Amino acid sequence: MSKWKIALTLGLVCFVLTIGISVQLKTVDDSNSTVSQTLTNNELRDQVLKFKEKYDKATVELEQSEKKLEEIRLQSTQNDSTAINKEEEIKLDNTLLGLTDVTGNGIVLTLSDNGSVRKSNIGALDNIENYLVHAIDLLEVVNVLKNAGAEAISINDQRITNFTDIYCAGNVIQVNGQKIGSPLEIKAIGSPELLYGSLKIPGGYVQLLEDTGVIVNIRKEENITIRKYDGIIKSQYLRNVN
Repeated sequence: MSKWKIALTLGLVCFVLTIGISVQLKTVDDSNSTVSQTLTNNELRDQVLKFKEKYDKATVELEQSEKKLEEIRLQSTQNDSTAINKEEEIKLDNTLLGLTDVTGNGIVLTLSDNGSVRKSNIGALDNIENYLVHAIDLLEVVNVLKNAGAEAISINDQRITNFTDIYCAGNVIQVNGQKIGSPLEIKAIGSPELLYGSLKIPGGYVQLLEDTGVIVNIRKEENITIRKYDGIIKSQYLRNVN
């Protein structure tokens, strides 16, 4: 065999071996990457589960501590009229701050995104955002209810207090730092007639929501239960006056 044929044969063999080695290395890299990603996901999942377990444990301990504190308060106020009055003041303050579960008559308002609307079935000049519930809508409705004398309000079981923040984070609404979504159930305790009338007033904000396409349902109810605020109330500038 001539030299140039030998050289050509060796060249082809080297070329095939090079391609084979490259493919093998790529396969190994992909496999290592997949294994590494799987391990990372498993580690993250384990961390989340551990944090959830700690959170659940801390929540149970907090509830137990609150019950013990309540027992101590009751024991310390027995047969002491002054202490009993102070205890009643503390309970009232906690109720007004939203730190206790409450029940009473009122209304339940449900606001829902209009799921039947798509960009493909609305007019060119129409805006699909009009058919969705936004944080500003919740703020407006809460103000209407407060002005109508609502004594307690919640949105999807998130208690509304003076420290509550309601805002949009991208396309998600957050209340008290918790993500909530449609349908949005707003409970309010107060005079059912006044609350209902304030929401149904012609030309009011709720009618505006209905006119723009949001799905609205309002009903009067008895024995509505509104859960307490679960967050921590902090004050940075307030000081007691001695």
